[in-house]
Amino acid sequence: MVGMGWFMCMMMIVVCVVSCGEAAPGAKFEELYRSSWAMDHCINDGEVTKLKLDNSSGAGFESRSKYLFGKVSIQIKLVEGDSAGTVTAFYMSSEGSNHNEFDFEFLGNTTGEPYIVQTNVYVNGVGNREQRLNLWFDPTTEFHTYSILWSKRSVVFMVDETPIRVHKNLEDKGIPFAKDQAMGVYSSIWNADDWATQGGLVKTDWSHAPFIASYKDFKIDACEVPTTTDLSKCNGEDQRFWWDEPTVSELSLHQNHQLIWVRANHIIYDYCFDAARFPVTPLECQHHRHL
Repeated sequence: MVGMGWFMCMMMIVVCVVSCGEAAPGAKFEELYRSSWAMDHCINDGEVTKLKLDNSSGAGFESRSKYLFGKVSIQIKLVEGDSAGTVTAFYMSSEGSNHNEFDFEFLGNTTGEPYIVQTNVYVNGVGNREQRLNLWFDPTTEFHTYSILWSKRSVVFMVDETPIRVHKNLEDKGIPFAKDQAMGVYSSIWNADDWATQGGLVKTDWSHAPFIASYKDFKIDACEVPTTTDLSKCNGEDQRFWWDEPTVSELSLHQNHQLIWVRANHIIYDYCFDAARFPVTPLECQHHRHL
């Protein structure tokens, strides 16, 4: 009986872990994604896919399907060495002028200076919700996991499963939330030396090209919609998914502590405290405890 009890316990642990999408191996690139532009700059190299930026073009890829709620993750190794002027992005977005969007943007820098990670949230076509932070590791030497967890309650940006930002649903305060537009998943690399590094003061040094961002371990554990207009499968009142569970859609005590640590030690810009841009504090900033 003891042996059987141990076996059942272990099986429950395995089922729980797999259902949350963390233990399952990542898919192959072509199973979930396809090149979206500059196909000759999107290179499949076994388990690793690379996007290349040179003075002729950047590159990008997109998911084959659209989703409403769930979790997307990719392991990325960012451009090594002098990456000033370059931007590598990983994001979710819907279509149209009133689109919703959740952004990771990795802003390159000169050799020896830290990469800056910028996150942004667009709702109904309105963005200007930037936050910037320095990472606590060098993202160019090894692969690290970047994730977006989107539920009806919040959008959580994570780095190696550490939450770095939480954008909560505050519709009860009259603030729109992204919940009714299916999104694709995208990544790209491009030249943005007019703003990316030190406000555009440092330009791209093309003698260091090509600039390569590498990707692997592609995971999408989300509700796939049959069409962008048929969302009933994913947002019906009787539908419930693992990301709807309070233990998932709300940060745990440990995750709250992690977020507080990130904000105390690594945040370098938060739009909520930029009085020059926003003389009146944005309404969501008045209600968010963590942003």
